[in-house]
Amino acid sequence: MAPVASGRRLFRSRPGTPSCRCPYDTSDLEWALLERLLPTPTCRTPKGGAPEKWPRRRVIDAIRHITDNGTKWRALPADFGIPWRTVFG
Repeated sequence: MAPVASGRRLFRSRPGTPSCRCPYDTSDLEWALLERLLPTPTCRTPKGGAPEKWPRRRVIDAIRHITDNGTKWRALPADFGIPWRTVFG
């Protein structure tokens, strides 16, 4: 991953994510802390299951966008590439 400059911060762009850096995007440190708090994906459990369709980090970023801006769930920008129902549910 190549470093991308945005304002005062330098960050590494993740595959499948927009190249812009927004205030609600989780930093690598925040993600390291949050990821441990999320339940194990069902595809990684002994019972098995379908792999997740959307990256967890992007879903968290979308939730943070909604809470930060106070917008409606249906007004989730298309830049996230995630349906609002996925983020809401």
